[in-house]
Amino acid sequence: MNRPSYPSDLTDAQWTFIEPHLPSIGESTFCETVSRRELVNGIRYVLRSGVQWRMLPHDLPNWRTVYFYHNLWAKNAVWERVNAALISEERERKGRKAGPSAAVCDSQSVKTTQKGGLAVTMGTKK
Repeated sequence: MNRPSYPSDLTDAQWTFIEPHLPSIGESTFCETVSRRELVNGIRYVLRSGVQWRMLPHDLPNWRTVYFYHNLWAKNAVWERVNAALISEERERKGRKAGPSAAVCDSQSVKTTQKGGLAVTMGTKK
């Protein structure tokens, strides 16, 4: 990386974890000059800073390329797999099984009134 780092850039430890979960870019000359790490840094820059894709700084990959791979990886569930791997690793780090052994479902009862419409919202009685 031949640029100053941004606060949103991946650390080396984060990249080491995420890299195996990302698909290869391919063999086209279009992509040979763009590293997957810089693509992820570009995606993180946009998502963390809230700027528009077109406002991605010029020292990161072209915004169209970053946007294309973000959408491609979202469509192919890459981000879901990365998230699932992060959850599993964190659970194991805490000494738990990688996957949960139980789930809890909860429901909430909402009390309503017999009357509806303006009588309820305006506080008038009939």
